[in-house]
Amino acid sequence: MTLAQARKKTSMQSAGNRSAKNRATGKPASSKTKSKPSAKVELVSSRLAYRGPLFDVYTDHVCEPEGIVSRRDVIRHSGSVVILAVETRGHERDPLIVIERQYRHAAGQYMWEVPAGRREPEEAVLTGAKRELLEETGYRAKRWKKMARFYVSPGFLGEWMQVYLAEELSCGQSSPDDDEYIEHRQIPLSQALAWIDTGKIIDAKSIIAILQYARIRSAPRR
Repeated sequence: MTLAQARKKTSMQSAGNRSAKNRATGKPASSKTKSKPSAKVELVSSRLAYRGPLFDVYTDHVCEPEGIVSRRDVIRHSGSVVILAVETRGHERDPLIVIERQYRHAAGQYMWEVPAGRREPEEAVLTGAKRELLEETGYRAKRWKKMARFYVSPGFLGEWMQVYLAEELSCGQSSPDDDEYIEHRQIPLSQALAWIDTGKIIDAKSIIAILQYARIRSAPRR
């Protein structure tokens, strides 16, 4: 047995002993990390690779905490608004949710979603939410409340989404963009939850918004 093999065997035995000890004491096994999660990452360079009407793509090089320079291709986006438009008047036990059906080319299929859209650069977020709801559905709402804010796929996409709860709806005339063909309707919350369970709603932002609203409704009042 070589020295290297002996060291490897000793290391494996030590690890096995630690694992057995942790199992005996009920402690979780420890793991080694290269650096602290909050360690600083520095941007070395950034180059615009593509500019489009809705988003830009940058090729960045970043210096990781251990000094390794890595390439990151990132989609930059001005952010999006998501609107959970709910009608409770006359439907207190099972509120109605406004949902839309439209074709999504990237997914290659028609999808059921809650209203949503891109926030225009420099546009206030709530203003964008009101505009998108009106344009896509014709609805206006008297009451607006912030809900979840999240990143869709932060590994390469810089887009964030802000969900708003819109209540006390009134009907108007929709005016979707020329390339938008949208069918919208109201369905009970219970049906929306069933559509999530059965895979009829597979859009992430819609699932997040509907499930958060259902959780808020079911939470005990203080």
